[in-house]
Amino acid sequence: MEKETKSRRWKQNPEAVKSDILRVARTEFARSGLSGARIEDIASGTKTSKRMIFYYFGDKQSLYEAVLEDCYAEVRAGEAELDLEGLAPDKALKALIEFTFDHHRRNPEFIRLVMIENIHEARHLDRMARLHGQNLRAIGVVEKICEAGLEAGLFREDVSPVALHWQISAVSFFNVANRATFSSNFGAALFEEAGQALLKDAAVRSILCSVLVHPETMDRA
Repeated sequence: MEKETKSRRWKQNPEAVKSDILRVARTEFARSGLSGARIEDIASGTKTSKRMIFYYFGDKQSLYEAVLEDCYAEVRAGEAELDLEGLAPDKALKALIEFTFDHHRRNPEFIRLVMIENIHEARHLDRMARLHGQNLRAIGVVEKICEAGLEAGLFREDVSPVALHWQISAVSFFNVANRATFSSNFGAALFEEAGQALLKDAAVRSILCSVLVHPETMDRA
């Protein structure tokens, strides 16, 4: 009876059910892609049924798009929690770079899903208007940092917020996306703790050097 009661409570919590489905679906889509993932496999890893997956998400493509939206929302939420407003522009940029590097390193499934969506030529992302708006806010964060840096006389006038976002994403993405092939070719030392600390520090320094008017004065602490 107690088990039946817990099950009933679970089914009466739609947000918990959907969160459980998205969690398992993220792993399945990251592992097998949109075409290879099977709803049956996703259902078997959740606390619900295939029927309820279709009830909440409609079809496999809609579930895949919901997973993408959930992953990107997680990144944007993390950025929003950084509280960059009170920091000097160079410190704010440093915090954003470090967050992105660490987030991508901790979330290899997110990187795999982005790789898969690139294989699909971003056709699912292109039709997700709400997600597009969320991701544009990421550029807004960088724009504020750049405006403050320019006003303080710290940043060069020709710094592009979009290009800066690309730089931060590129180095953080490569660190995860190419780990297997890089390790095979050159060894795995850079992917151990000391190596990752070295890469993160190098990413911060190289990106800051590219935007600062006087990079030679950069804080080396």
